[in-house]
This record gives sequence, C-alpha cells and structure tokens, in this order.
Amino acid sequence: MILVIDLCYRDGSLSRDEFVGPVERLLHRIGAPFTVRHYTAVGAPEIEAADAVILCGTALKDTGFAEHPELFGWLPAFERPVLGISSGMRALAAAFGGGIEPCCEIGMTDVRVLAPDPLFAGREDFPAYGVHEYAVQVPEGFLPLAASDRCVQAIRHRSLPLYGLLFHPEVRNEWVIERFLGPVTAGQ
Repeated sequence: MILVIDLCYRDGSLSRDEFVGPVERLLHRIGAPFTVRHYTAVGAPEIEAADAVILCGTALKDTGFAEHPELFGWLPAFERPVLGISSGMRALAAAFGGGIEPCCEIGMTDVRVLAPDPLFAGREDFPAYGVHEYAVQVPEGFLPLAASDRCVQAIRHRSLPLYGLLFHPEVRNEWVIERFLGPVTAGQ
C-alpha cells in the first residue's frame, strides 16, 4: 500500500484537488493500492502499513506543514521508499536537517540530470513544471540528482530509497512517479 500524504493547510482543502488529486489519479490508473492521509492525521498504523510514501506538494503560500517538523520525525527511521514532491521535498529534507533558501520558479523549467539514477535513466535533461518560492539545501547524506539553472531539483539519500523532487512530476512527468513506484508495485 502506498501512503499518500496531503501537505495542504487543512484536510479537504481546495489545494488538495490540485496537488494530491493528480497523484491519486495516476495511482488509480496504474492499479497501485493507496490511502491518502492529511499530514496531521498520519500515525503509526499508517506508517507501519505503508510499502512506500509520497509526500505531495501544496500551494506556494501554504507552509503550515513546515511549522510542524515533529510530524515528520518518523522519516529518518522509515527505510522504505519515499518520494517528496515540492513541499514534500522540503519536509523530507528538513527531517534530515536540510534548510531552505529563496528560489522562485513558477512554470516550465529545464532540468538536467547530474548523477546516474534509475529514476532518470536514459535522460540527460527534460522539461518540468515547478511552482515554489524556496529551494532545498541538500542535507547531509543526500546526493543532488538533477538541477535547473537556479537550484537543485532532485535529491536522493545515499543509502536509503528516499527521493525529493522540487518540480511537480504529477503535472508533466508522470513517468518519474511510475519509475519510483516500479519496484514497489512489481511485487503486488
């Protein structure tokens, strides 16, 4: 089961349709079992039952999740796959001590691959959709995988299956999410 975590300011917000809805539709399409929980409602039962986690993005000014880093304290001990998208990348990086820095990108941006990884295999660059005001400072223990001209766009933990993406693959690059879930859904 894939645990999809909604980082929007409140459960059931309008932003959920924009940032969580596309991930849900993709998971339905590929037949991956999943459950969606708001970040304030994730507990030990959901974490223990998850084969993988997707931390969804949220609206630009919606940063309530960042005010509650303790709600993501379980991430360093979670040894199964995690994909943090935009705000989800911020939450993932923060759980490992990574900070943020101003970097506004709204719209399409060219992303170039910096390091080999199955997530981007066969790609040297690709266009991606971004909507963020901050970039993530790569935390210790993570590698930068891809970047735009302005900032790091993708990171991966050196030894755990943890990924962060600043761009929104659910908008223009669904293949990234499908590749991330490939090993997880292969056994189902």
